[in-house]
Amino acid sequence: MDQSAYSIVVRTPSTEEYLHLRAVAGLSPFSQEAADKGLQGTVYAVSVLHEGGAVGMGRLIGDGGCFFQVVDIAVHPEHQGRGLGKAIMKAIMGHVKSELPTSAYVSLIADVPANKLYEKFGFKETAPRSLGMAHRVAR
Repeated sequence: MDQSAYSIVVRTPSTEEYLHLRAVAGLSPFSQEAADKGLQGTVYAVSVLHEGGAVGMGRLIGDGGCFFQVVDIAVHPEHQGRGLGKAIMKAIMGHVKSELPTSAYVSLIADVPANKLYEKFGFKETAPRSLGMAHRVAR
C-alpha cells in the first residue's frame, strides 16, 4: 500500500459514506434509518481516506465484553488490490488484541474469497462444530 496516498483513521464512517461504500463494494443495502441506528452500535471502526474521501471502512460491533463481530469490511472497487482490506483488518485486530477481554469471542461472516484474508488474521471456519446462520427480517 502506498502510505502517502491513503490514511487509516480511527473513526466510524458517516451514514452517507457507509451506504455508498456498501453499495459500490457489492454489499447488501440498508435503509438510511437502519444505517443511522446501526452505526451507533460501533465498538471500533476505521476508515481509509484518499484525497479527503472515504474509500474503505471496517467496523467491530458487539456487547462490549463477551461477543464481538467484524463487519462492513469494504473497499471501493477503484482502490481494491492495494492492501487496503488487509490494512483495515490489521487495525481492527490491533484493537481486538489490545483492548478486548482475553475471553471475548470475535466472529465474522466471510464472503468467499475474502475468507482467505480473514484466515491470515487467525479466523477459522467453525464447521462442523457450529455453523453461521442468518435471518433477514421481511415485512
